[in-house]
Amino acid sequence: MSEKKFTTTSNIEIKEVYTEPSEMNELPGEFPFTRGIQKDMYRGRPWTMRQYAGFSTAEESNKRYHYLLGQGTMGLSVAFDLPTQIGYDSDHELAEGEVGKVGVAIDSLKDIEILFDGIELKNITTSMTINATAPILLAMYIALAKKQGADLKQISGTIQNDILKEYAARGTYIYPPEASMRLITDVFEYCSKEVPKWNTISISGYHIREAGSTAVQELAFTLANGKTYLKAALQKGLDINVFAKRLSFFFNCHNNFFEEIAKFRAARRMWAHITKELGATDAGAQKLRFHTQTGGSTLTAQQPMNNIVRVTNQALAAVLGGTQSLHTNGYDEAISL
Repeated sequence: MSEKKFTTTSNIEIKEVYTEPSEMNELPGEFPFTRGIQKDMYRGRPWTMRQYAGFSTAEESNKRYHYLLGQGTMGLSVAFDLPTQIGYDSDHELAEGEVGKVGVAIDSLKDIEILFDGIELKNITTSMTINATAPILLAMYIALAKKQGADLKQISGTIQNDILKEYAARGTYIYPPEASMRLITDVFEYCSKEVPKWNTISISGYHIREAGSTAVQELAFTLANGKTYLKAALQKGLDINVFAKRLSFFFNCHNNFFEEIAKFRAARRMWAHITKELGATDAGAQKLRFHTQTGGSTLTAQQPMNNIVRVTNQALAAVLGGTQSLHTNGYDEAISL
């Protein structure tokens, strides 16, 4: 048998994007953004990688954050303990046994100062997984930024601030829906004027999926919640072309590789049409930007090494689906829980 030889050359032309004639011959960066929200996607800017961390006390968490930043992470992601999430001080009797258990305990502005000691908020982006007490934690963060002398117009990050999925799937709500929606739209309004680079909500399908939904249900409930936030902000008199630019999403990614990629593509396409129908004319207000976390409920304690393959498969699906931010679960997550 003769051996075929192949030659390569550095002059091979690589197209910016490959298309074929079809009814959906759409380009990335163009409405309805099925193929991605940026024209060059990852070639122009890589997605953000963070490690979700909150270690019982502000002091211990601060040590972790310095370590992560020293290792090259591009931003911080803060995990709060349950009392902080539902508005109880650490010394409250109902907080007993839960303080610092699944994240850092924050009771005061001093705790926030310790948490970010030695870290210039103007130089990082911070994601805070907080919902019912999101306005309070954001206010503390802004107060610290002011104390550091940062320009509030330049600081950036994300608060989850998604109360609707709490009623349906997670449970860390405090106030009735109407009052909670008022707080959320107040955050939209304040940040659009004072902290314009802050992502004011992360509309989350992750918890809905972890609670047992299918991929289709995850998308349906998440986009329905997002549409509800849009309508509430519009009723408040806010400009959709301003506040909608700072809305982001948070999706799950499970093992069905092609279904998950298709889910992310469909989400962008549907959200673009939803925002347009509600009056958004600015492309920035029509784009669905999202963070992805691999599926915790798909992991097993019995054969934890298999989890490495599962998380890798899920992470690749998220990347090929066009995520802007990625959280990969630890292979021992099912054990540690």
